[in-house]
Amino acid sequence: MAANDEQKPSEDPTDDLVSSQHSITVDGRELAYTATTGRIVLRQEKHTDGAFDGNVAKAEVFLTAYTLDGAEAADRPVTFAFNGGPGSASVWLHLGLLGPRRVVSGDAGAPEPPPYGLVDNAETLLAESDLVFIDPVSTGYSRAVKGGKPGDFHGFAADIEYISEVIRLWTSRNDRWMSPKFIAGESYGTTRGAAIAERLQSKYGMYFNGLILISTAMDFNALDFSEGNELPYALFLPTYAAIAHYHGLHGDRPLAEVLAEATAFASRDYIWALYQGNRLSTADRQSTVDRLAALTGLSADYVDRVNLRIEHIRFFTELLRSRRLTVGRIDGRFTGWEADYGREHFSSDPSIDAITGPYASALNHYLRGELGYQNDLPYEVLSDRVRPWSYKDFENAHVTVADKLASAMRTNRHLRVHIAAGYHDGATPFAGSDYVIAHLAIPEELRANIDLAYYEAGHMMYVHEPSRLQQSADLAAFIRASSHR
Repeated sequence: MAANDEQKPSEDPTDDLVSSQHSITVDGRELAYTATTGRIVLRQEKHTDGAFDGNVAKAEVFLTAYTLDGAEAADRPVTFAFNGGPGSASVWLHLGLLGPRRVVSGDAGAPEPPPYGLVDNAETLLAESDLVFIDPVSTGYSRAVKGGKPGDFHGFAADIEYISEVIRLWTSRNDRWMSPKFIAGESYGTTRGAAIAERLQSKYGMYFNGLILISTAMDFNALDFSEGNELPYALFLPTYAAIAHYHGLHGDRPLAEVLAEATAFASRDYIWALYQGNRLSTADRQSTVDRLAALTGLSADYVDRVNLRIEHIRFFTELLRSRRLTVGRIDGRFTGWEADYGREHFSSDPSIDAITGPYASALNHYLRGELGYQNDLPYEVLSDRVRPWSYKDFENAHVTVADKLASAMRTNRHLRVHIAAGYHDGATPFAGSDYVIAHLAIPEELRANIDLAYYEAGHMMYVHEPSRLQQSADLAAFIRASSHR
C-alpha cells in the first residue's frame, strides 16, 4: 500500500466497548457482574523492506465479556467461547447455554411464537467462570477495517491466528495470565478451539486448564460423505437409529438398546460390508440391507437402491417422507414441511429454521436494550459472507485438528478436555467424536483427562430443557475440577 493510501490518524478505528453493571441470583447467591461489549481493533505488525511500519489496524472484532465483581483474578477462571459454521456468531452459546441471560425458544414440537422471551439464566456458567464471547470476522458485528479484505480472514489458518490474538489481547489487557483459562467451542468452534489451544500454547506459552468441545468437528474424514470414503456411513448410523427412535420407528424399545445395537452393527458388520464392495455375497448384502432398514426406519428397497450408503441430507429428507415431513440435520427431533416431497434433499433445515428467529431477536434486543451497545450494522447470526472458506493448509489431505489436540495434551499434561455430544445431532454425530477421541495420539495415562457427556438432544443440546440443565451442571463441575485452585 502506498504511503498516501494509508488511513489518516483521525480515521484510525478505535475500540467502542461499553460497560454496564448487572446482578443475577444463582442458588440463592447474588452475583454482581460487569458486562463489557463492543468491538476491539486488532492490529498487525507491518514491515516494509525490513523496516517496522507500526501496528496497522486489520479488523474490528465484536465480543461480549462478563466478569464477576470483586473476584480475585488469580483465582477466578475465564472461559473464551465461540460457535462455528464457519459463519456463525457466538449467539447460540451466549444466549442458549453459558451467559447470564438466555432466550426462551421452545423445543421440538413446541416452538415459542414471536416475539419470544429473554430471562435470567440461573444455571449460567458465570457462577464458576468469567465469560468472553467472540464473534469471528463477518459474523455478529465483526468486520474487516475500512479498506481491508474480509476474505483474508475467511480460512482455517487466518481464523486461528486472529482469534488467538483476540484471546491473547483480552488476557493481557485484563491481567488474566494467572487465571485458570478455558476455551469453549461448538461445532466448527471445536475445530477452531483445539487449534487455538495448541497455537497459544506453542507460540506464547499460554497454557489452558481445559477445553470444552461441544458437537465436535475435529476430523472431517469422519464427516465428509465424499466418493470412496466409507467411514461417515458407519459413524452416522447410530445417529440415524436415534432419530428413527425419536419418531416412533422403533416401537417401545428403549433408546439405549437401539443405540447399543446400532453402534455394534456399525463398528463391525456394517463397516466390513462397505469395505467388501462388489465382493459382498448376495446373502450378506441382503442381510446388511435388512439390518440397515430396521435400524434407520428406511425401507429395505431404499437402502438397496442407495447401495447401502445413506448420505445424511438424503436421510433427513427420506425418513418421514410418507408423513410429508422432513427432519432436522442440526437436531433430528425437529420436523418441517416442503413444497415438493419428491425431492432428494430438503430445501432447508427445520431445526435451524425453528431457533434462528428466537436467538436473533433476543440478541438484537439484548445488546441495545440491556447492554447499551449501539451499532447500525446488521448483526450477522449465520453469515454466508465467509464463503468460500479456505482450507489451503490441507491441500491433498482431509481437514483435521486431532493432531493439534493431541500435541497440546502431550505438552500440557494438565489440560483436560470435555466432549459433549447429542444423540440426535445429524451434523456432527456422537459416534464421530468417539472415533476421533479413540484415535488420539496420546499416552494412556492422559486418557483420564478426557470426559464424555451425551444428551438426548441435537447439535445445540441446550435447546432441550432437561439436557440444558444437565449440561450446565456438567460444565460447572468440569470448570471446578479443572481449575486446580
